[in-house]
Amino acid sequence: MLKRDAEADVLPECVRLALAFLPYFPLANGLLTGKYRRGRPFPQGSRGESGWGPKVFTEENLDQVESLAKFAESRGHTLLELAFSWLQAQPAVASVIAGATSVDQIRANAAAANWDLTKSDLAEVDSILSSAKSADAARI
Repeated sequence: MLKRDAEADVLPECVRLALAFLPYFPLANGLLTGKYRRGRPFPQGSRGESGWGPKVFTEENLDQVESLAKFAESRGHTLLELAFSWLQAQPAVASVIAGATSVDQIRANAAAANWDLTKSDLAEVDSILSSAKSADAARI
């Protein structure tokens, strides 16, 4: 969701050739799981706490997480459910494979793609992600 470069060329070509696409780091190194939120400490033992991934835990990415989480929560869902369901809604995406370090994470990941996003939902998510991209460009 946060890194959308493949949408320009790769995904349309996958659709054209009837090829499957598997997203790499579909949860943005855990950022889209919902456990990393602005103003909250990183969970103990997490990548964020260990200082791993400074390119992931940026102010811009955390802004996007907050906007996406608010969108999901306003519809009775979690950020994790939004991330999985949004990816599953993309025509070329065959599956979403995400790592897990506990049984609870496996269960959450398995249940996460049960939200059928409407066209309106997808448009609103695209607007949220585009707004953040425009804000990033304005800062440069």
